Amino acid sequence: MSSTSTVIAKENKITEGSIMRGMLGYFLTLLLGAFFQQFYNTVDAVIVGKAVGSDGLAAVGGSAATVVNLFVGFFMGLSSGATVVIAQFYGAGRRDEVKKAVHTAIAMAIAGGIIITVIGLAISSWIIGVLNTPVEVVEASTAYMRIFFLGMVANLVYNIGAGILRAVGDSKRPLIVLIISCVVNIFLDVFFVITLGLGKRGITEGVIGVAIATVICQVISAAIIVVMLVRSTDSYKLYLRQIGIDRQMLIRIVKIGFPAGVQSTMYTLSNMLIQASINEFGKDATAAWAAYGKIDVLFWMTVSSLGTAVTTFAGQNFGAGKHDRVRQSTRTAFMIAFTITIPLSLILFFWGKGFLYIFVDDVEVIDIGIQMIKFLAPFYCTYIAVEVFSGVLRGMGSALVPMLITLSGICLLRVGWILIVFPLHKTIETVETSYPITWITTSLLFLAYYTFYIRKHADEFRR
Repeated sequence: MSSTSTVIAKENKITEGSIMRGMLGYFLTLLLGAFFQQFYNTVDAVIVGKAVGSDGLAAVGGSAATVVNLFVGFFMGLSSGATVVIAQFYGAGRRDEVKKAVHTAIAMAIAGGIIITVIGLAISSWIIGVLNTPVEVVEASTAYMRIFFLGMVANLVYNIGAGILRAVGDSKRPLIVLIISCVVNIFLDVFFVITLGLGKRGITEGVIGVAIATVICQVISAAIIVVMLVRSTDSYKLYLRQIGIDRQMLIRIVKIGFPAGVQSTMYTLSNMLIQASINEFGKDATAAWAAYGKIDVLFWMTVSSLGTAVTTFAGQNFGAGKHDRVRQSTRTAFMIAFTITIPLSLILFFWGKGFLYIFVDDVEVIDIGIQMIKFLAPFYCTYIAVEVFSGVLRGMGSALVPMLITLSGICLLRVGWILIVFPLHKTIETVETSYPITWITTSLLFLAYYTFYIRKHADEFRR
């Protein structure tokens, strides 16, 4: 191993030292970052819900949010290939490959952002109609989507840049950027919706103000993260004039990332079907689902942060040839996940009503939201295995089978449930039941494949 590689290994807390201490510190920083990411999204919802009304909340958090997640989710799944590749090369101390992967990833973000913006602007009106969006919020939802798509390049550049930093073990600087964005977003939300009075002018005007504030923050975040990469002195330093696609690196990234992108897309498409089903129950149900989504995100940002952490730990240790630490990382991730998820589920089950009042005041919306929380919160633990096992497997470079498991266990099963069972029993509870059924099924499938994968590569993991 070269001297450079030795230096990297000594300084790398992911491939050396206590896994529990290292992962917990890394995860908590990611979680805090996710908290601020969701915090300024929540501020959007609170301001819209209070200053504009429940219709405004339905516009921001309903169909529009689902469609945006479809596009962003695919690209972030695709770009996860870059994160894994960079983590593996960085763990192995291969500086030239890290450099190529970084510049290829940024080029992907720019190109992907442009493509998504064009497509998003073109289909906004059509897709809002397809999702059976309540007529009261169609105009506002469409306006929100179009403005959000205008900031897509900045959105993807930030997310890729932050992913690069996290891949090399730096989760603190992306957190700093998120804190700055959060503060700016709150200020701009208040300025546009309340100070300028857009919230009082109507649903659409209020939603437009929130969307503009969000896009401005995305641009600021992207600019800061690019400056951080440009000023870096490590192998992941960004040279603006060298941003471009390395063909071989792109193939390697796509090989890992494309299945994840397809997986994310299918996951979101199934959720769009869920959203369309919820919309059939009227604007109160749509608003309640949007409000529940803002509370539900407490679990999702936790498990997602842990998934990112275990992917990075598995990727760097796998790249460094430390396969025993890959298995230890898996066990550690499960310990952390259950320790947090069980108390969180109990808190939401017994005190979820108080969280709902943060977003809406409408009694009927609150009642529907309470039912949603009490039905789904107890099943959160059944999803943990999906995130942990898929993260570890991606970190080791296995992406195709995890994609197939997710497509069959979550997407296809959920779609089948909505298309076959829901028409026979048209209740909100029937829609909600699709979640625990698919979580449990997919967790069992991932457990089986992870066990098979480890046994198949038993000789490597005994070294």
